[in-house]
Amino acid sequence: MKDADVSRQIQQMIRFIRQEAEEKANEISVAAEEEFNIEKLQLLEAEKRKIRQEYDRKAKQIDVRRKIEYSTQLNASRIKVLQAQDDAINSMKDAARKALLRVSNDKKVYRKLIKDMIVQGLLRLREPSVLIRCREGDRKIVESLLEEVKKEYTEKSKVQAPNITLDDRVFLPPPPKNGAVDSHEPSCSGGVVLASEDGKIVLENTLDARLDVIFRQKLPEACLIKSHSKVHSFV
Repeated sequence: MKDADVSRQIQQMIRFIRQEAEEKANEISVAAEEEFNIEKLQLLEAEKRKIRQEYDRKAKQIDVRRKIEYSTQLNASRIKVLQAQDDAINSMKDAARKALLRVSNDKKVYRKLIKDMIVQGLLRLREPSVLIRCREGDRKIVESLLEEVKKEYTEKSKVQAPNITLDDRVFLPPPPKNGAVDSHEPSCSGGVVLASEDGKIVLENTLDARLDVIFRQKLPEACLIKSHSKVHSFV
């Protein structure tokens, strides 16, 4: 084989090897590019997930803080409403107690009221012997009413009146000093307490007890009142 043919064959082999190397290099470059793009996308998606997770975490924190703040404000508002209701009820109660004091200061009205309260208590107790306790200042009034009370009781119950004893050792508290109904000292606006002879049954029929009963019954209505109310009468 001539040198020229050998040289030509060598050149063809070189071109073939070079072409093959270039093709292989291109394949490697394409594969590397694809691998790079895949890894880049994976890293990007991982960062996106982290960002989304962080966003969700912060969003939940904000939502929790918002709910806590709302609950706190709601509780504060409820406390204010309850306080306003309590203030209104206490104001109404104070006004009612002052009205009760005016009732007990009217001797004619109070005398009839005491008699009715004693009769009512006797009718509820239905005991053969009853002990009556009153304020020391009402002792004479109650003593003067006993016969009238027995007579009215007999007329209403159609049975003999019970044996009535007026407690002359222990008395109910006196009225509030100087009309101070908000005083913390024990006081009684008037009325009586009746008990069976053995003391097992006690009926508190004082004006204060009656007022408490009325307020318990009317409490739902009283809670709706937004302004102070005046007590016009007590029957």
